[in-house]
Amino acid sequence: MAEFFHEAETWVAIAFVIFFGIIMRVGYGRIVGLLDKRSEKIGSDLDDARKLREEAQSLLADYQRKKRDAEKEAEEIISQAKEEAIRLAKVAAEKLEETVKRRTQVAIDKIANAEVQAILEVRNTAVDVAVDAARALIADNLDEKKASELIDTAAEELDSNLH
Repeated sequence: MAEFFHEAETWVAIAFVIFFGIIMRVGYGRIVGLLDKRSEKIGSDLDDARKLREEAQSLLADYQRKKRDAEKEAEEIISQAKEEAIRLAKVAAEKLEETVKRRTQVAIDKIANAEVQAILEVRNTAVDVAVDAARALIADNLDEKKASELIDTAAEELDSNLH
């Protein structure tokens, strides 16, 4: 075994073990401290990630709720618009019907006035034609003697009609 201690590799191994022991003694606390700090940082990062995830889920839920509310409001607006359109269509139909009735009545009145006017014109024309025909007939067929007799008869009838 004495030869064992005379070998250079033995002394290198012993020096290595001593060096490693000193490093471990001095560096162990630091290494453990670094590992603890790293572990704490990782734990903190995980906590932050959890918080961020919870906030994201909360925001997602809020946006989904807002989306549902917006869709419901849009449906209500569409429903109200349809009801308003139906109401306006009814009002427009009523006004149109009223306008048509009014115009129909105006047309009927104009037609009635035109009929009355036409009848009056036909009567006036008939009277004018009859008077002209009677005048021509009387002028052609009446001599002086018959004219005197007619005047006398008319005068007598006028006398009796006035009394």
